[in-house]
Amino acid sequence: MTQRLPPSLTPLDTALAALLRGVDPVTPIELPLAEATGCIAAGMPLLPACPPRDIATVDGWALRANDLVGASSYSPLPLTTLPTWVEAGDALPLGCDCVLDVDAVEASGPLAHVLAEGVPGQGVARAGRDIAENAPAAAAGCPVGAAALLLARVAGVDKLSVRRPRLRIVNVPDATATMQMIASLARAAGLDASAHEAVSRDAASIAETLDLHACDLLLTIGGSGVGRADAAVAALAQRGVQFNHGLAFQPGRTAAAGRLGNVPVVALPGSPAQALAIWLALVLPLVDRLSARQPRRAVTLPLGRKIASSVGIAEIALLAQEHETWMPLAVGEWPLQAVARADAWLLIPASHEGFAAGEPVDAYLMRE
Repeated sequence: MTQRLPPSLTPLDTALAALLRGVDPVTPIELPLAEATGCIAAGMPLLPACPPRDIATVDGWALRANDLVGASSYSPLPLTTLPTWVEAGDALPLGCDCVLDVDAVEASGPLAHVLAEGVPGQGVARAGRDIAENAPAAAAGCPVGAAALLLARVAGVDKLSVRRPRLRIVNVPDATATMQMIASLARAAGLDASAHEAVSRDAASIAETLDLHACDLLLTIGGSGVGRADAAVAALAQRGVQFNHGLAFQPGRTAAAGRLGNVPVVALPGSPAQALAIWLALVLPLVDRLSARQPRRAVTLPLGRKIASSVGIAEIALLAQEHETWMPLAVGEWPLQAVARADAWLLIPASHEGFAAGEPVDAYLMRE
């Protein structure tokens, strides 16, 4: 059966601009390290140098390299005092800049002979080698990943300042798999996501679930079409949401996008592929604005095969990386097996007829 569409379709660019209008980054909050993972860094604390001073990285004798010039087993260098023995991790004594192995110094009572030269920094970790003085754990606007958490833990920091927008997801019955996918994507993007199930598919039940308390972004999943059981759009209207229903975009033409007061609202179709496309094209830009995220990095490769697109409808192509090219997997309509194989996605503007084989294109990775 051919899917019925809303009577008019809003250009994707128009819908996105309306969603982003007046949206500002959320206020930063401090979170324990485990909870900050995936969130966007904001005003990171400046870390102390690590190590705070030169330390030994091996067990051995702490000495000054300039004092050891010419020392060898054939020409031992006598020392007036026994050098200091250090263990790995010990701070280097003042004036020392190298650590020699145990057999490089021959000690007999208070007398000692050096049997090898040393070079500055040998067996030594310089102050600030692992973490420079006043370095941030992560750059502002970047996701907090494993490396940032490692730096924070090594420096003894237990909380990080991040932006974590609050997302409310309302699921229309029979779209649970799609809701779970979107919730996983949201949490991976650093959102504080809560999912709620409407009691039934009627508009009144869905409207009761559209609570915007402590919410920076609202998504509904399913019920966005024009069939008799598609009541999510009617529920949004009941709550006073000003929205555009139907987008000149494929896949996901039956989606709706609008505002309830200052809160952006997006109604995603119940189909997993269509919901994912709307997530990439409309929701991710909103998340990035709310999080003050730095621009996402595109990967440029030539196309392994041409992509044809219809003028007047924006489309997303799914791509797989093959032999240093982007190979198109699906355009407009997405089989789930293509979604599973995709490495990246490419937005084709409504004014564009597509791309020729061999033409370099900028694609965004599905998993960063």
